[in-house]
Amino acid sequence: MSKPVVLFVCVHNAGRSQMAAGWLRHLAGDSVDVRSAGSAPKDQLNPVAVEAMREVGIDITGTTPRLLDTDDVRASDVVITMGCGDTCPTFPGKRYEDWDLTDPAGQPIEVVRQVRDEIRTRIEKLVAELQLSHS
Repeated sequence: MSKPVVLFVCVHNAGRSQMAAGWLRHLAGDSVDVRSAGSAPKDQLNPVAVEAMREVGIDITGTTPRLLDTDDVRASDVVITMGCGDTCPTFPGKRYEDWDLTDPAGQPIEVVRQVRDEIRTRIEKLVAELQLSHS
């Protein structure tokens, strides 16, 4: 069976979705195809999000925010949105989750660490679910 494709979407694709993608790559390795995008991407990653992830040994600096494309959604098995609302396209048969997470934009490192840790907890649960359904 092919590996599952997970897409993380937030507005700017500079913080939450990038941290989630970093966690999933770190915890699942190459057993999952990880993608992230934004409905209105920034021109660079949130430096506080980069620092918060670096603190736990995950380097997300190799990624850049990118615009959400309908093909990204079409190719994904799981689409996890983080505050993009109605701007995210939906397709029948896809698994959608909306994670209500604080936007790290403009937040101090202490808040971003909390967001990072909450994302890790959610990613650990997702990895367990994907391994059960794609083993």
